Amino acid sequence: MRIVQAANFVAPHSGGIKTVLEALGRGYTACGHERTLVIPGERDSDYRTAAGRTITIRSPRLAGFGGYRVIVDRPRAERVIAGLRPDALEVSDRFTLAHLGTWARARGIPSTMVSHERLDAIIAVRAGSWPALRRAGDRWNRRLASTFDTVVCTTAWAAQEFDRIGATNVRRVPLGVDLRTFSPDRRDEEVRERFAPGGATLLVSVGRLSTEKRPLLAIEAFRQLSRRTGGSGAVLVVAGEGPLRPALEQAAAGLNVTFLGHVKERAALAALYASADVALSLGPVETFGLAALEALASGTPVVAARTGAVAELLGPGAGVATFSHPSAVASGVRAVLSWSPPARRAAARRRAEEFPWSATIERMLAVHGAGVGVDA
Repeated sequence: MRIVQAANFVAPHSGGIKTVLEALGRGYTACGHERTLVIPGERDSDYRTAAGRTITIRSPRLAGFGGYRVIVDRPRAERVIAGLRPDALEVSDRFTLAHLGTWARARGIPSTMVSHERLDAIIAVRAGSWPALRRAGDRWNRRLASTFDTVVCTTAWAAQEFDRIGATNVRRVPLGVDLRTFSPDRRDEEVRERFAPGGATLLVSVGRLSTEKRPLLAIEAFRQLSRRTGGSGAVLVVAGEGPLRPALEQAAAGLNVTFLGHVKERAALAALYASADVALSLGPVETFGLAALEALASGTPVVAARTGAVAELLGPGAGVATFSHPSAVASGVRAVLSWSPPARRAAARRRAEEFPWSATIERMLAVHGAGVGVDA
């Protein structure tokens, strides 16, 4: 089967969506299918990796979006995809590539939209809970559900906005985690000594430094925790890049906070996770939470926001979900730290093992009407 994936907002420093596209591509290819990814780029290119073929279409940077590019030449994108003669089209952009649903239907190509965001939640975070905006979001979602053959949501929380409008073509497909790369075995005492010398508690927060991820909440919660411990005994490492970094560095002045920027090497990120005592995942609009799942796979429990989908990932003993307030988050961290370290690390790993990428691949191929190792 020829599976074409199309996405915008993908760059070398991208986080979750890039991880998902690469993991799905490797899985499709390993199962004998022909996968091609179409994304924006600085220049036109066409190359192959273990995840299949990638075609980049020269596209402009989007001002104010951290260097991301967006394909603006719709006719060209459609011509490129048409030339690939897809048996299935998978779109990972519910906004700027939404037109591909109508385009595919007119040509009899089965199409799937993978919902990586929850629109009503994003609107609420950025503009407040205005009924008119929520109704506009519902209208957009009805359009998506009517133009794409299938809408894939990764969690029950992510699917709620489509359930509310009565969409009948929604499929639940949880994402996965690389259980080899992210493992308790990656724990590194040199990493701990570098960031948390003398046996200090090591907290990590990994993600894009943008409003919807609530990185400032992590800083303020750490401030509360530091006050309760007399200003010593804990450090916070923030891994990620984004427009809020200057403000966050200012807010963290005087605290034991280290900003690493974007961590490119997966092995380095895995060592950081496995060496930490607690990971923070405080974004209230996460539709899955790959960073949180990578922490769990590393044997590190997670303190997450009660809203959003990450709370669904936390099995017994693997972490806690708290209200989005600094004191509540700090209390959540203290609660996790009171648990037996071997028990909490084992519980975190067990929960992550319920989400292998192989299960995600199998379910996505079923959505596309293909099988594992068949219809190649």
